[in-house]
Order: sequence, then structure tokens, then C-alpha cells
Amino acid sequence: MKVQTHSVHFDADQKLLDFIQKRLDKLETFYDRVTEGEVILKLNNKDGVANKTVEIKLLVPGATLFCQEEAPTFEAATDAAYECMRRQLMKHKEKLVNY
Repeated sequence: MKVQTHSVHFDADQKLLDFIQKRLDKLETFYDRVTEGEVILKLNNKDGVANKTVEIKLLVPGATLFCQEEAPTFEAATDAAYECMRRQLMKHKEKLVNY
């Protein structure tokens, strides 16, 4: 899957980008028709602990799936967004099978 990663107001290191790519590649085991993905990494200026945001948008035939998660680290936010996307992909696939 082709994934574009954008980091807002900072430069993401290659280790983080590889981690995100690896997690999103696992989504193809649940639904193999994902055409492309976009990931946006943001640093929030909040005083709280969860000040890192990961937004994932996946394009699948007939729909666009979106998820946004916040956590103390980008890795934790990516894991939470991965689970959200996994559930959305399973629901989307179920709708296609039952249609």
C-alpha cells in the first residue's frame, strides 16, 4: 500500500516513519483492496499528557475511512489508530459481503 506521511511543524525521523508503514501494511491482511493511505502527525500545544495526534485516512473502493487518535507518544497513537482502522475495515468488508 502506498502511504504518504506528513508531519506538521516538525521533522519525523525514519524510525517513526518505518514503524507507521509497518503497522499500516498489516491492515492489508484484513482487507486487501486498500488503494492508498495518508498519515498526518501533529504536535498539539495542550498542557495535557496526550499531546501527539495521528490521523489516518485510507482510500478503499467506494469509501474513505478516517481515524484520529491522541496519545503521549506517536507510537501509542499509531497503535490506537491502527485498531480503529482495523475495525472500520472489517465493518466495510462485512457491508460488501452482505450487500
